[in-house]
Amino acid sequence: MNRNVEPAELRQWLEQGRDTQILDVRKKADFDLDPKMLPGARWLDPAEIAEWSADLSGDATIVVYCVHGHTVSNAVVDHLRARGLNACLIDGGIEAWKKAGGKTA
Repeated sequence: MNRNVEPAELRQWLEQGRDTQILDVRKKADFDLDPKMLPGARWLDPAEIAEWSADLSGDATIVVYCVHGHTVSNAVVDHLRARGLNACLIDGGIEAWKKAGGKTA
């Protein structure tokens, strides 16, 4: 699986009902500034990844995003892939998702 997914491709996955877990891994300060998330996403503090990553299932594709899809998302994807999980990040983060017309809730 590719490490990055484009916003348009993710939208297709969701429309097709592909089994995905969407994780918002923005730093708490960034999340607090704008708590809107992709539909169905859940926010998990990237500083606590060691605790919450153990509870993730290997069945679904795990899609993570931060603000711009750089440092935070990459570190989370590295950690999840090291655990053998099928993880990728939204190229450009939530900002790219919104610019591409993606909905937030």
